[in-house]
Amino acid sequence: MNINDYGFLRVAAASPKLKVADCDYNTTEIKRVIEQAQREDVQILCFPELCLTAYSCGDLFFQKTLQQKAMESLSVLIRFMQEEPSLIVIVGLPLRIQSSLYNVAAVLSGEGILGIVPKTYIPNNNEYYEKRWFTSGKDLSDLSVDIEGKNVPVSSKGMIFHTPFAAFGIEICEDLWMPVPPSSGLAIQGAELIFNLSASNELVGKNHYRKSLILQQSGRCNAAYIYASAGWGESTTDMVFSGACFITENGSMLAESERFSPESELIITDIDIDALRYDRLKNSNYTATAPYGTSGIDCYIDFVTSDKIYRRFNPHPFIPPEKDHDESLSEVFNIQTHGLAKRLLHTGVEKVTIGISGGLDSTLALLVTVKAFDLLGLPRENIHGITMPGFGTTGRTYGNAVALMKSLGVTVKEISIVDAVTQHFRDIGHDPDHHDVTYENSQARERTQILMDYANKIGGLAVGTGNMSELALGWATYNGDHMSMYGVNTSVPKTLVATLVKWIADARTDEESSRRILHDILDTPFSPELLPAGEDGKIAQETEYFVGPYELHDFFLHRMLRYGDTPSRILFMAGQAFEGKYSPEEIVKWLKLFYRRFFAQQFKRSCLPDGPKVGSVNLSPRGDWRMPSDASANAWTKELE
Repeated sequence: MNINDYGFLRVAAASPKLKVADCDYNTTEIKRVIEQAQREDVQILCFPELCLTAYSCGDLFFQKTLQQKAMESLSVLIRFMQEEPSLIVIVGLPLRIQSSLYNVAAVLSGEGILGIVPKTYIPNNNEYYEKRWFTSGKDLSDLSVDIEGKNVPVSSKGMIFHTPFAAFGIEICEDLWMPVPPSSGLAIQGAELIFNLSASNELVGKNHYRKSLILQQSGRCNAAYIYASAGWGESTTDMVFSGACFITENGSMLAESERFSPESELIITDIDIDALRYDRLKNSNYTATAPYGTSGIDCYIDFVTSDKIYRRFNPHPFIPPEKDHDESLSEVFNIQTHGLAKRLLHTGVEKVTIGISGGLDSTLALLVTVKAFDLLGLPRENIHGITMPGFGTTGRTYGNAVALMKSLGVTVKEISIVDAVTQHFRDIGHDPDHHDVTYENSQARERTQILMDYANKIGGLAVGTGNMSELALGWATYNGDHMSMYGVNTSVPKTLVATLVKWIADARTDEESSRRILHDILDTPFSPELLPAGEDGKIAQETEYFVGPYELHDFFLHRMLRYGDTPSRILFMAGQAFEGKYSPEEIVKWLKLFYRRFFAQQFKRSCLPDGPKVGSVNLSPRGDWRMPSDASANAWTKELE
């Protein structure tokens, strides 16, 4: 397996145990960590600020002995790196240029030393007195220094390092804490990864703030941010350093170190470069021009072949983490509720119809509608819940539909579609024993006609129940269950529908009887119930048997729309996310079906009714997804053949 083939780059941040002013000891430990990273196929490794000497040397930085020893250690590492051609290493040291001393980052690879980036913003406050020793590198550009017989460029003006897989830039510690960090300019100039060599001491509450700063900057820059800070071994005369290391990607934390560890810390992860590039592609502010120039440096690095990946892929990307359930699911529910409430206020409508089947989608839509009516101070009796039993309705779903409506205090109405559809079959000359698409769709369209016409009768609005997963697959009858006057679930995928209903049952429902109804609905197999039930009276038509697991399709949908992933990337990531649950053959089978249906069914999405957007992925033809109905899927399906 070659992670680079799938758009990933392996990076690491390290905080080695050091001894203050003992460059030999520090270099030996740095080499040991480099060897460890090499065994794990790391491609770019970042160490902390001034790691060759340690950060807390104080006035020893003025000593020529320490300055020279730091340069000797750098030379040792340069020669050592010639044995590690597949790895780029970034280390920190003090560097004297003419009559000034600079706090710099040196970039090393098998080619030798590639470039030097000086620190721009030098702190001078109650904790850090760096201006006593170091000069800001903000005016250094178009400069080179001789190291090991090589003219090495030195610049703080947007120096970008180019590898075959990604471009990266460097800033040092305090640079991140400024109103306009250098990394902002580096990202605009094309850097997809930002490395920060830091020495940030610990204070009560500081780690939380520092972490939020890194997360926010990676999000603002649409970049990966790799942060390595000084730790064990620094002087504790006045401050303590914890060895805090973080690797973030576009606002998400991928890896963090154990703080206050007495051993060297090394964290490793794989950065999704393709995903970062996709976000930048959609953001036209990432242009080729920028407020200041860049120095481009090419870095040689071998391909990495690895039998594992240092990254986990969330198999359920639409479902928030358990710890965030209450906040995130409340937001989704409130967006749905307020969207419907606004539509009712705008139209002056105070009554609605909604088809209640005893399934998850109509259950969530009804819960949203009840909340909207409560919000507007409208009586729940104005919600006309209509259950419409047909040829495939089972006792379980019918019973749950009626019980749910009664428990919520809405108006319950039952209208059987059997006679109307049977008459329709006679009108069009269809054999009712022929259970084809006509048999199924006639039922769905009859139900929609009832809901629309009854809404007209009461002066109301027909609330739609269909979810985004069904829209992606086209698993809805055109001008049937895919049509309404306002669709509250239109951007809620099936996996999130289930999560929302369970959360409402467990966290927002007081009555035990209502909770039992909701849990039984959750346990009911997904089905349109358009075919007659089996001899045992149970559902005979289970949706996932025909179209595949919704959790797979939601994963495919998220990767395709959110990140623009190719079929091969989706297949690779799905294989990792669902390892042990679905075989590679199953994933390929359902991914092929996903593409075929997604492309063939766009015409159903092109005429969607209004509905609120709740997340980063949406299929509205007026918003996030504008696709011609006649596009061919050949390029996508052929890649999977």
